[in-house]
Amino acid sequence: MSKFNKDKVMQRYLIIAVLLALVGVAVIAKAGYTMTAKKSYWETVAERQKSDSTAIPSRRGNILSCDGQLLAGSIPEYKIFMDFQAGDKEDTAWTHKRDTLWYENLDTLCEGLHRIFPDWTAERFKARLEEGRSKVITNSRTGVKTVGARHWAVWPKRISYSTYCEVAELPFFNLPPNKGGFHFEKFASRTRPFGSLAERTLGDIRSFEGGQDTARFGLELYYDSILRGKNGVQRKEKVLNTIQPIVVMPPVDGADIVTTIDVGMQDLAEEALVDELKKWNASMGVTILMEVKTGDVKAIVNMRRGSDGEYHETYNDAISYRCEPGSVFKVASFLVALDDGVVDTSYVIHTGCGIMPMHGAKMKDHNWHRGGYGDINVARALEVSSNIGVSYVIDKFYGSNPRRYVEGLYRVGIGEDLKLHINGYLPPNIRMPNTTTTNRAEYWSKTTLPWMSIGYETQIAPINTVTFYNAIANNGRMMRPRFVKQFVKDGEVIEELQPEVIKEQIAKPSTIATMQTILRHVVSQGLGKKAGSHSFQVSGKTGTAQVAKAGGYKNGMVEYWLSFCGYFPSDDPQYTCIVCLKKAGLPASGGSMSGAVFHKISEGVMAKKLKLRVQDAADSLSVFVPDVKTGDAAAANYVLSKLNINANDLHLADAQTEENVMPNAVGMGARDAVYLLERQGIKVQLHGMGHVKRQSVAAGTALHPGMVCVLELEQ
Repeated sequence: MSKFNKDKVMQRYLIIAVLLALVGVAVIAKAGYTMTAKKSYWETVAERQKSDSTAIPSRRGNILSCDGQLLAGSIPEYKIFMDFQAGDKEDTAWTHKRDTLWYENLDTLCEGLHRIFPDWTAERFKARLEEGRSKVITNSRTGVKTVGARHWAVWPKRISYSTYCEVAELPFFNLPPNKGGFHFEKFASRTRPFGSLAERTLGDIRSFEGGQDTARFGLELYYDSILRGKNGVQRKEKVLNTIQPIVVMPPVDGADIVTTIDVGMQDLAEEALVDELKKWNASMGVTILMEVKTGDVKAIVNMRRGSDGEYHETYNDAISYRCEPGSVFKVASFLVALDDGVVDTSYVIHTGCGIMPMHGAKMKDHNWHRGGYGDINVARALEVSSNIGVSYVIDKFYGSNPRRYVEGLYRVGIGEDLKLHINGYLPPNIRMPNTTTTNRAEYWSKTTLPWMSIGYETQIAPINTVTFYNAIANNGRMMRPRFVKQFVKDGEVIEELQPEVIKEQIAKPSTIATMQTILRHVVSQGLGKKAGSHSFQVSGKTGTAQVAKAGGYKNGMVEYWLSFCGYFPSDDPQYTCIVCLKKAGLPASGGSMSGAVFHKISEGVMAKKLKLRVQDAADSLSVFVPDVKTGDAAAANYVLSKLNINANDLHLADAQTEENVMPNAVGMGARDAVYLLERQGIKVQLHGMGHVKRQSVAAGTALHPGMVCVLELEQ
C-alpha cells in the first residue's frame, strides 16, 4: 500500500480552484460587457421580437328573463385604425406601389368615409389621414425616428359589424392588413333590448381599450365569472410565407343566466311607479314584486329624479337604501308581542285624544288634531296605524327588558341578513340596547324603545321589509329573495338554483293567522283602502315616516318616506309587493300614494294571469258544418276531410241528372257546373267569375249532339 502524498493532492485542488475562479470571472466580465457595450444591440433585437401567442376572447353569456326573453346580451363592436408603416420596408417595389395606390384612391376613400360617417366631411377625413401618415414616431428606447403612425384611429367611436364591413370594402382599406395597414380592434359591447328596464339589477359592463370588459354592478358583477367564460389561446405560425393563427386552446364561452324577472310585470311596475312619482313630484321611488311561494323577484324598480327632471335607475335603492321604514314596521312589533303572548287582539289601549307623554317626549297619532281614536284594541291599532297604540304596548311590556323585544324582531325575521346573491345589498341595522356607550348613534335612551316600535331608530332596506311580509303571506315560512334560477349553456340547464328557506317558521301558526286577518282588515276597513281591489282581496299595511334633510327637523326641511307593503289575493297569496315613495312636503300619505301604485300593480298582475277558456269564445249560433252543394263528390270529400268533418254523415254523391236532359247549374261554382254539364256531353262557355247566375239553355231542355251552353257567372 502506497503512502498518501498530501502535498500533491493540495496542488491539484489549488489548480482546479484557480481554473473555476477564472471561468467565473470570465462569465461576469462577459455579462457586464453584454449589459453595457452591447446594450443597444440587444434592445434592438428585443424590439423586433413579437409574442407568437394571443388570447381568443370568449363570448359573454346572456341574461334572460324568466320566460327566456333576452334582457342583456353581447354584440361585437369595432374601432378602426391605420398602420402607415405596414409591409416589409426592404420591399421597395411594394412600398412604391402602395404609395401610388394611396394617392390614387385617397379622394375616393374619403368620400366613402363621409358617406358612411356623415358627421365628418371628406376634407376632414383627408386631413385626419394625412396627419397620421406624416406623423413622426420616435422609439423611446433606441431614439430611432420613423414616419407614419402605427395605430392611427380612422374614426374615434366604435362601430357595428355591418358598418365595419362597409368601411373594409372601401379602396385601399380592402388590402390585406400587412399590406395596406387597415386593421381593427374588437370589443364586446353589452346591449339591452328592453332599454333601461331593471337596469340596476341586471348590471352593466364597461369595455376598455383592447377589448377587456369589466362588470360594474348588479347581476353582471355578481355572476361575472359564470358569464365571462374563459379565453382561449392561439399561436401564430408562418405557413407558405403567410402568418396563420393556430388554436392551441379553444375559448370556453360563458353560460347564460335565467333570471326570475318577468318583463311584463317589470314594465307594469315601472310604469305605475313613474306615473305616481310624476304626479306628486317625488324625488325617489322603489317597487319590488315577489312571488310568495318561491321568493322569486318578478319585478324590481329603482327610480330617482335626475337633473333633467326625468326619472332614471341610478342606484339599486331597493336593496341598499336603508332608512327608517315607518309604520310598516309596526306589524313586526305587534307580531313579536302577539307571539310572546303579552297581548291578544282584544287588548284595549287608551290612546286618549291622540297625544300621549312618553319619557319626556310626546307621542302623537296622525289624527291628534281631530281628537284621536280614544279606546281601541290591538287589531284596530294596526288598522288605523295608531302610533300610541303600538308604542304603548311595546313600552309597557318590554320597557324593563328591551333586549327581549329586539331579539324578538330578529326572531320574526325583520332584522335578518338576507345574504342576497347580488352586489350592493346592505343588511338591516337594528341595534341592541346599550346605555354605556359614548357613541350617540348607538346610545339607548328611554325614548328609543317606543319610537323604534313604530319604525324609527332603525335602518332597513325595502327588500327586507317585503321579505318579512312575504313570510306572513307564506304562513310563516321566510324565503330568500331569488334573482337567478338557472344557468344555461348550449340550450342545456347546467345548474338549477332552488328556492331557499331562511326561516321555516317566523312565529307560531296561530300568530301568523291572526296577523293575516289584521292585515286584510287594514285594507278592507282601515287606512289601506286605496290599495284594495273590487276583484280580489288585498292584505297589507301603510307606512309614513319623516326623513330629515340638511338642517334637521327643527328647520322644517322634512321629506317623507311613504310606503305600502302587502300581498294579494288574501285568500290564496300569490305575490307580495312593496311600494316606497320619497317626497318633500305635504300632502304625504303612504296609504293613498304608495297604495295607489300597489293597486295598479296588483290589478295588472292579476289581469295578466286570467286564463279564459276557448269554449267561452264560441258562438252558440254558428254553424260548424258547411252547406255542400251537388257537384264533384270526390273534391267535396277532400275539403271536408281537411276540416275534420265526416263526409259520410252528409251522404254526398256525384250530381245526378236525367239522361238527355239539360241539368240545372244555377248557384253552382264554375268547376262543379262544368263537371256536371260536360258529363252530359255539353260544351260549356264561361263568362265572368264566381257562381252560376244564369245558363243559356234552360234546365229540362232535351239535349242533342254538339249542344253549347253559355254560363254567366257573378261573385
